[in-house]
Amino acid sequence: MKQKPEKTELQQALFNIKKGFISVGIFSLFINILMLVPPLYMLQLYDRVLTSRSEDTLLMLTLIVVILFITMGLLEFIRSRILIRIGNRMDMELNENLFASMFKKSVNEPGQQSPQPLNDMTSIRQFMTGNGPFAFFDAPWLPIYIAILFMFHWTFGVFAIFAAIVLFALAVANEYATKKPLSEANNGNIQSTQYAGSCIKNAEVVAAMGMEQNLRKRWLEKHLSFLSKQSEASDRASIISNTSKNLRLMFQSLILGLGAWLAIHNEVTPGMMIAGSIILGRALAPLDLMIGSWKGFGAARSAYARLNEMFAAYPSQKRNMSLPEPVGAVECQSVMVVPPGSNIPVVRGASFAINKGESVAIIGPSAAGKSSLARAMLGVWPLMAGKVRLDGADIHAWNKDELGRHIGYLPQDIELFNGTISENIARFGNLDPQKVVAAAQMAGVHELVLRLPNGYDTFIVGNAGGLSGGQRQRIGLARALYDNPKLVILDEPNSNLDDQGEQALSQALENLKQQGTTVVVISHRKQVLKHVDKILLMAQGQVRGYGARDEVLLALQNGQLSLADKA
Repeated sequence: MKQKPEKTELQQALFNIKKGFISVGIFSLFINILMLVPPLYMLQLYDRVLTSRSEDTLLMLTLIVVILFITMGLLEFIRSRILIRIGNRMDMELNENLFASMFKKSVNEPGQQSPQPLNDMTSIRQFMTGNGPFAFFDAPWLPIYIAILFMFHWTFGVFAIFAAIVLFALAVANEYATKKPLSEANNGNIQSTQYAGSCIKNAEVVAAMGMEQNLRKRWLEKHLSFLSKQSEASDRASIISNTSKNLRLMFQSLILGLGAWLAIHNEVTPGMMIAGSIILGRALAPLDLMIGSWKGFGAARSAYARLNEMFAAYPSQKRNMSLPEPVGAVECQSVMVVPPGSNIPVVRGASFAINKGESVAIIGPSAAGKSSLARAMLGVWPLMAGKVRLDGADIHAWNKDELGRHIGYLPQDIELFNGTISENIARFGNLDPQKVVAAAQMAGVHELVLRLPNGYDTFIVGNAGGLSGGQRQRIGLARALYDNPKLVILDEPNSNLDDQGEQALSQALENLKQQGTTVVVISHRKQVLKHVDKILLMAQGQVRGYGARDEVLLALQNGQLSLADKA
């Protein structure tokens, strides 16, 4: 027997709030019962009060109706509040896993970084807390209202069935007419927004090289395509929605005419004629509302599909048993790495071991797979084959939040975040001023920070201007060294450094060696090599040599090893 697939986090969250939906359904039961108050009040006025001319009867009926209307208003208020709480609870259950899955997707699908999942969650929550869901809770009461109309007269019931079929057919037509263009419009909007975001992210390059007009034209093509699809869907929906609204009003009027004809022949009372029109309007209202809110429902459905797909592809990682703090011994066993979004391995069969406290330089030509190997060693990129072990344990067996403080990483592209310099160095965790200053001093950036307007409290806005490339790199180095990590991996740490920065980096490498920290540094500059114990030579994704620094350098000098690519 096939095993039933496990629920995604989104499906599980919706399952967990099913009691809330049941509560909404119960309140909808009483609300729809109370919706019969207006037609029954009219029925009693026409058939009892007007015939008896009793003021006491009118007063008592009116008081009862007022009380029931107040009760209905309170029930509708509570029902709306429940839906709002349902939406908030779903958000609270998913927000951490949503954030984690977003980051997994961004790592595994380069170029697709987007906050769209957050927008999708907002879209679902807004639909759930709007008027749209009421149509789905009230629609099941349509047969009850029709049954009451049959009790008045069988022609009323038949007419109501005919009207319901017409509006239901319009709802189905609305689904078929708008589903495809709405889906295409949503996808087009996402692509247009992502493209604009990537252009804005590189605004300096765009402005400097006069690329704005060309990029704007390309963005405009995507934006106009999105507008075209959205307009197409909106036009179709508006035609059907207006038709539905007009037909509902027409049916309410026609049933009055039918009731008048029956009243002339003494088959129904005048009160039934009025009450029948009101009940029919109430019966058809959910269908009308359903058609009117279909655009929001379609957007929420698309958002749900995208979120569910993301949670299925990138589920939250189950916590493993906590392991002892690492000492920094790293071993790669026949590691094969394929970059996300590609099918060509960039690291093939890399095997080597780094002992605790050793410093290793990874060198090789461009595109040799050095940075990819570093990402694999950190557990950022998945492996196609092989294992990366830290202290003998698979790197993916460690809990990332526990391991992270023992790892220092400086990537090629320095990414700082909105916040103060101290918060960036402290990785936005519990800020320990002594550790922040110690990391900055080791990175040789302490004096530089003190010269800034607000020192360590200087607020920086991500990768915006204000700091030079070298300053950003040295702050990134301080972040990597914060709290004395056991394993430090530096990818081109001196690419933006001046002579002073180079000296600070050299001193930091010496300090790390004295502390017994395991260091892996990727660099094209020879100055770094004098601070390492071993050299790992890579070319075309393969390890061509690995050993003591002087032995590898001698082998390179004698031609026994080569940095040139080989077939």
